[in-house]
Amino acid sequence: MADSVSEKSIQNLISATKSLRLSLQKSQGLGLALDKAGSRFEEINQRLPSLEAAVRPILADKEALAAVGGHINRAVGPAAAVLKVFDAVHGLEKSLLSDPRSDLPGYLSVLKRLEEALRFLGDNCGLAIQWLEDIVEYLEDNAVADARYLSNLKKSLKSLRELQSDEGKTYLDGGLLEAALEKLENEFRRLLTEHSVPLPMSSSSSSLGEQACIAPSPLPVMVIQKLQAIIGRLIANNRLEKCISIYVEVRSSNVRASLQALNLDYLEISIAEFNDVQSIEGYIAQWGKHLEFAVKHLFEAEYKLCNDVFERIGLDVWMGCFAKIAAQAGILAFLQFGKTVTDSKKDPIKLLKLLDIFASLNKLRLDFNRLFGGGACVEIQNLTRDLIKSVIDGAAEIFWELLLQVELQRQNPPPPDGSVPKLASFITDYCNKLLGDDYKPILTQVLIIHRSWKHEKFQEKLLINEVIDISKAIEQNLEAWIKAYGDTSLANLFAMNNHWHLYRSLKGTKLGALLGDAWLREHEQYKSYYTEVFLRDSWGKLPSHLSREGLILFSGGRATARDLVKKRLKTFNEAFDEMYQRQSNWIVLDKDLREKTCQLIVQAVVPVYRSYMQNYGPLVEQDASNSKYVKYTVQTLEKMLMSLFQPKPMRYGSFKGSRQLSGNFNNGVKDLRRTTSAAV
Repeated sequence: MADSVSEKSIQNLISATKSLRLSLQKSQGLGLALDKAGSRFEEINQRLPSLEAAVRPILADKEALAAVGGHINRAVGPAAAVLKVFDAVHGLEKSLLSDPRSDLPGYLSVLKRLEEALRFLGDNCGLAIQWLEDIVEYLEDNAVADARYLSNLKKSLKSLRELQSDEGKTYLDGGLLEAALEKLENEFRRLLTEHSVPLPMSSSSSSLGEQACIAPSPLPVMVIQKLQAIIGRLIANNRLEKCISIYVEVRSSNVRASLQALNLDYLEISIAEFNDVQSIEGYIAQWGKHLEFAVKHLFEAEYKLCNDVFERIGLDVWMGCFAKIAAQAGILAFLQFGKTVTDSKKDPIKLLKLLDIFASLNKLRLDFNRLFGGGACVEIQNLTRDLIKSVIDGAAEIFWELLLQVELQRQNPPPPDGSVPKLASFITDYCNKLLGDDYKPILTQVLIIHRSWKHEKFQEKLLINEVIDISKAIEQNLEAWIKAYGDTSLANLFAMNNHWHLYRSLKGTKLGALLGDAWLREHEQYKSYYTEVFLRDSWGKLPSHLSREGLILFSGGRATARDLVKKRLKTFNEAFDEMYQRQSNWIVLDKDLREKTCQLIVQAVVPVYRSYMQNYGPLVEQDASNSKYVKYTVQTLEKMLMSLFQPKPMRYGSFKGSRQLSGNFNNGVKDLRRTTSAAV
């Protein structure tokens, strides 16, 4: 019994020991857990301020928060939609920053989506912000949130509101639209540049008439369609002016490049340089051809192309675009050149050049009215009107003053060489041109317009009578100049020269027909008369020095006969030398008249000299001093006489002197009186 009790006690003790050991282990585990919990509590303690700050805005109870939930949901919905569109905009960035040339339609489609997205943002951002502002105001009024928190919200919403301004909207896409539009403008420029090729042509103005016409549209249809598509998107983004600027720059540069081959440097010549009549003639001939080519080919093509490219926008836009191209490409320089010609010195020969200018402009009148008749071409219209008025006024002034200018030349001395004065040769040729088919219709039209401005009527007989009066004034000048010579023989040669000139230059011409056959025959007869008188009073006197009187009947010694022959040969030689020396500077311009006159002189002198030398030459040929008396052989004498009256090289071969005719029309009398060489 006792053993059993003792054994039970031991078991209890063992159990207690185990229990104590287990409790100790648990205490140790709890101690470790407490150590760990302490560090976690410390961490929680550190995080409590931030958790407190996060929870602080919510001051209301559960019921108040439930009431505001609906307001928040209504405000957050639009804001979420706006954010979704923002994400879509950023999704377009890669496509819009690529090169449009690879897929222009696709690029334009993406750009249109961007525009639509930005319009949505522009329309809805403000509404979303307004709703967010309303909920903030609600939270503030109901004291649902912390004041500091609400203040931060207000600042953020204010920044968003500022982005809604006109300047701020440009940042909605981060500058993506601006970059895309610049790429589109560059593509517009590239398409134009790559398909704008200068027209190949020869620099020779004579080949312009054979130049093939440009096609109505110098750009392929596909390219025009691409340009129109680009223009549509640029217009939608208020970029039309930039688009037009690019178009004008590229196309005007292309026209200028086409014109460069024509060598248009003369368009920049100053008025002072234009006072050389001969240079004017060449320049104006080029100017007319070049202007016609530029208008009918280059500007006509640009006119049609502007219409093709910009027709959907409106007449004013594409006409304005064409006007800028025409002005920048050089039409103004062409018109200014014509004005420079009208402002230069008013020489009579300039009348023909003014008529050439008028003819060129009149030929292009319909083209000018059609191409440059719009309101956008006011500058071109004004310059054209000024040019036409200056041309008509200048041409009419020169024509009606020509008679006075011819009369004023009468007081100048005649040419010292007895030739045809440049005035006479100029006027006869000039009047024939004015009456010719090329100039008479133009001059008539100019005079009709000029008189209509003065409310006066014009009749063709006015032009005819004026030309006849000018021709008769030349006759009177010639008569006065014949009387002005101190040398009768020179006066006769001058009369012979000029009467023949009038007959020869006017026979078979329209001016000659107006003056009549009787007038022409009279001058032909005068020529014959003065030829005969000239020979009689000059060379016809030489044979008398070779008289045979006293030699035929003389029967004395040979020495006496030889002395008489020497004396007469010496007298002949002296007279011949004096006359030849004097007349070697005289001139007969007409080749036929010159040769005929020389032949008549030879016939009057050489046969007598030949016969005399054959009969009496042997008397002096054996004399030691024979060279003093026999100076010329028959052949030498004939050759010398046939060489008379030759024109002087570089002096009479050109028409340069004609420009001295008028001096300055504004002060013609003064200049004419001191220009003594004007008539010669």
